[in-house]
Amino acid sequence: MSLYIDPPTWPGHGRLWSHLVSDVSYEELHGFAAAIGCPPRAFERDHYDVPSHRYADAVAAGAVEIGSKELVRRLTEAGLRRPKGRPA
Repeated sequence: MSLYIDPPTWPGHGRLWSHLVSDVSYEELHGFAAAIGCPPRAFERDHYDVPSHRYADAVAAGAVEIGSKELVRRLTEAGLRRPKGRPA
């Protein structure tokens, strides 16, 4: 399992958010997200948005804490990055 989460530093809707990604597959990501209670609507292109109050749950379930730049690097190197404006 290779799931990663960055710190909850992204503001939106009155709270802070983290990004949860896999460097293996979207299937792995979707399965992990479902197991920790992330709703499907939290998926955006190549990651799940995780509210700060659920960050510890993701880490306890096995997500590895890394910085945002490292998260994007790993996602890109895995060929799973889907930037805005690029077809899925």
